[in-house]
Amino acid sequence: DAASRYEAVVPHWFYCKATDSRERWIPFSSQDSERLEEAHGSGRDKEDVVVPTSGGRYDVHLRKRQRVAVYWDEEVAEVRRCTWFYKGDRDNKYVPYSETFSEELEEAYMIAVTLDEWKKKLESPSREIIILHNPKLMVHYHPVATSDDWVSTPTEQGRPRTVKRGVENIAAEIPNGEPLQIDHLVFVVHGIGPACDIRFRSIVQCVNDFRNVSLSMLQAHFRKAQEQQQIGRVEFLPVNWHSSLHSTGVDVDLERITLPSINRLRHFINDTILDVFFYNSSTYCQTIVDTVASEMNRLYQLFLQRNPLFKGGVSIAGHSLGSLILFDLLTNQKAAPEEDERREEGSRTTSSNRGIEEVKEILKKLELSEYCDVFEKEKMDRQALFLCTEKNLKEMGIPLGPRMKILHYISSKTETQVCLLQGLRSSSSHPIPLRQGPAFPTYGPPANYPQLNYKPTIFFAFGSPIGMFLTVRGVKRINPNYSLPTCKGFFNVFHPFDPVAYRIEPMIVPDLEFEPMLLPHHKGRKRMHLELKEGLTRMSVDLKNNLLGSLRVAWQSFTRAPLPALEAASTEAEAEAEAGAEKQPDTKPEETPPAVKEEPALINVGRLNGGNRIDYVLQEKPIESFNEYLFALQGHLCYWESEDTVLLVLKEIYQTQGIALDQPLPGSH
Repeated sequence: DAASRYEAVVPHWFYCKATDSRERWIPFSSQDSERLEEAHGSGRDKEDVVVPTSGGRYDVHLRKRQRVAVYWDEEVAEVRRCTWFYKGDRDNKYVPYSETFSEELEEAYMIAVTLDEWKKKLESPSREIIILHNPKLMVHYHPVATSDDWVSTPTEQGRPRTVKRGVENIAAEIPNGEPLQIDHLVFVVHGIGPACDIRFRSIVQCVNDFRNVSLSMLQAHFRKAQEQQQIGRVEFLPVNWHSSLHSTGVDVDLERITLPSINRLRHFINDTILDVFFYNSSTYCQTIVDTVASEMNRLYQLFLQRNPLFKGGVSIAGHSLGSLILFDLLTNQKAAPEEDERREEGSRTTSSNRGIEEVKEILKKLELSEYCDVFEKEKMDRQALFLCTEKNLKEMGIPLGPRMKILHYISSKTETQVCLLQGLRSSSSHPIPLRQGPAFPTYGPPANYPQLNYKPTIFFAFGSPIGMFLTVRGVKRINPNYSLPTCKGFFNVFHPFDPVAYRIEPMIVPDLEFEPMLLPHHKGRKRMHLELKEGLTRMSVDLKNNLLGSLRVAWQSFTRAPLPALEAASTEAEAEAEAGAEKQPDTKPEETPPAVKEEPALINVGRLNGGNRIDYVLQEKPIESFNEYLFALQGHLCYWESEDTVLLVLKEIYQTQGIALDQPLPGSH
């Protein structure tokens, strides 16, 4: 039966994305397309039905055939139910015909197949001719030039375009879609300027990349948990503050005073680097922190409205200046009173004894040990001692001479150490009343820091200048007992060549030199060139030690004296040298160059990250190791597509839910 040979075409839904004045038609994921087709098939597209797509980040208004961004501003995209396609002129990508013309083509195709009559000719709305030669060969011709159209001749009309029926014939990459279950929400704040990477893409595009990498990392490293349906995915949402800052009219004011020479460079500086100066200005700092906090609160409320069953936590991530903005916001959050009480109780039990011992040490140093009992009776720890006035000491019965010694010690120490930060909570959980105002920035612009509507689980800083800004503000040391009031986790992640990134741990443990934690490669091991470099370094250490040992033995044999006593002594020296030469290769090769040294996570870096390590360095790629300066800018903008960074974020987030990687990576804690 000829009619049985015809099978209806299976439609797939696409949306149109305009980039650089070019239109690209992108297929929806399989699950989104099925959902749209189901809504269309039920006849609901005659009403104004809204179908959530792309993990709930975009809504499709079915009747208007529009795709609208939910969480951020973006141009509305056209949506099309696609069945027939032709190959475009510019980039050989297939372009879908309009829905009405596709229906005409499908009808003509059905008749041709049913009657087995081909060479069907149809005219498109733009007067272009489509000929169905046979089921495998269908061609789209440009309009034929008229006699008075002297510009266009038959040879100039170009080759005919290929026509395809059904999405399965155009080799389109159709994603499967994202897991519906969302386990955790992460807000991502950008740094300076509107562009976030080396390709000058927006924060939305960069976060899209980060999210896509996270989906592939979940499949690669959390497969067991996925198969057991323990996890879904992590949602990443961008937070944009640049546009709000530059819509205040400041750009017009800057334009008036900007010199006309080197125009592009000046405009680039006005649009990007000046953001750092804006943040240090009290007026614009307030605008920036208000925008970031209100935007994160708005996104959080909107997310909960759209995902009423969401029970997961919220984390925040900042790149470059964005991480500093978040850090300042977090240090100025107010913990709930009951948390303060719990923290106070816990810290009292763990640190009161230590505090009293510290006071005894100070009194011993000042040769005032006989007053230890008085201070112990008053339960005086180091913090309380530094708050003492002369009146307090007098009331305790301390004579004038010892009083003067103690007060002089207190004043000298207060000047040399920035006693942590303004209003920073110490081990006794009472604010240090040295200065009123926010905790960090000690010498930063004064601002009224808004409160967030949630308590972040973890704060991730990528390529962050926090350490540098704190130092410039006069903060010399971060108290090991300090933790962010509402956030328990803090990870400072950086590329080794990132010129904007600074460490945090040396500000907590200034007296100890140690390397940051080396982030393991997402495929395990170190990158091959780092292993090679490490191997060569060990080999050179071996050679050097063996050579020095041999030279030492040779020199001693030449200079050996003939006297028995000296000969015995030199024999002992020779034995020692030989033993040293034998022992050294066993111990020395353990040394590795600083760039690749991995520290065990045994160093106490305080409570800022719950007692865990804070600084994490990425492994550079082989090509990057050739020239650090050449790849410096790329190093600052590499985090969006870095599998190693994404894997750390996922690992730490899921660890809070008791879910581990399928296989622990070497070097990870």
